[in-house]
Amino acid sequence: MRDPEVTSRIMSAVGNRDTSPEIALRSALWKEGLRFRVKSKLFGKPDIVFPGPRVAVFVDGDFWHGNAWRIRGMASFDAQFEHINNGERWKAKICRNMERDRAVNTRLSGDGWRVYRVFESRLKKDLVGVTGEISDLVRSRRKDRTARIDDSGRPKENPCQGR
Repeated sequence: MRDPEVTSRIMSAVGNRDTSPEIALRSALWKEGLRFRVKSKLFGKPDIVFPGPRVAVFVDGDFWHGNAWRIRGMASFDAQFEHINNGERWKAKICRNMERDRAVNTRLSGDGWRVYRVFESRLKKDLVGVTGEISDLVRSRRKDRTARIDDSGRPKENPCQGR
């Protein structure tokens, strides 16, 4: 067992912005010709934001967002906490993170945003695939938005037509 103070120091040193998976994804998206923002006041603080098509991208760390047990080959989410100091505390913290993720998804979706979440482990294994999925999503949302707007910036449908 590791000393809890050592664990706390290690975990507090883990960065939450500009991680290497985020930087790799941003670089790949930029090379695809996609332009985005990394700083936003949007609820939930997405890692990458496409304001026009309203796409919010989150790169989630496996441990902090509840996926570590899968990549470590453990039998269950609970199993990863069985042999660590303060296992119940860590489990509760990660469960709160997962609940917060769901709340962020719900709120952003309700506000017309499309949320794309990817675990860092998937991003590391399949950067090209993830980049393609995001690119397709952003471009399809742009087309959908453009199809609904005419040159004046007004919706093409006329709600008063036929009256």
